[in-house]
Amino acid sequence: MIAKSLSAALGVLVATWATVHANAETPAFKMTTDIPEAITTPDDVETSIGTLRFFDGVPTGDTVDALYDYVDRARAVHAYVVGLPLVAMRALYVGGKAAGSDAANQFLIADKMLDSMPLVLTANTSTLYTWGFLDLERDGPTVIDLPPGMLGVLNDAAFRYVADLGVAGQDRGEGGKYLVLPPGFEGDVPDGYFTVQSHTNTVWMFMRGF
Repeated sequence: MIAKSLSAALGVLVATWATVHANAETPAFKMTTDIPEAITTPDDVETSIGTLRFFDGVPTGDTVDALYDYVDRARAVHAYVVGLPLVAMRALYVGGKAAGSDAANQFLIADKMLDSMPLVLTANTSTLYTWGFLDLERDGPTVIDLPPGMLGVLNDAAFRYVADLGVAGQDRGEGGKYLVLPPGFEGDVPDGYFTVQSHTNTVWMFMRGF
């Protein structure tokens, strides 16, 4: 009988507290600041990786796992995108070396117009191609004696642009001597050259002949 009375009394107290709590307003004090709803963290946020859930602005366990997974994947994709040009240039270097282009004066030259047989993404069938590599660490500043009628480009080891050659370059298709300087070069530069400076010691030279 006593246990039943205590239980009933406790139930009345809980019900009373709940009613008072539900009807009570958040107390305002001298230092109370109204927080705009727009800057608070909602309980649910719809995103491209799903619904992110928060409790009092704190992410739930599943949301934490989803966010870490997203960050890891985003960093992996970024590393792939950044590394792809370096890998592609390395493949060009290794392939050229295997074919006999192992020095600045050893260039590969296509002996005929290309057709659909070579596995090249952007080659066309209307020009002859030649390409090779400069080694500025081994050879130092290197001169390219360019004949007239060429169209080419210099790229560094990360496939970044260094300079145009020929029609789009400083010689405007008339030919001339290009002096390619290694990164950080601070020596005297003689007159009479089209001077360019590479970001890396390895430089890919690619040209079309017309």
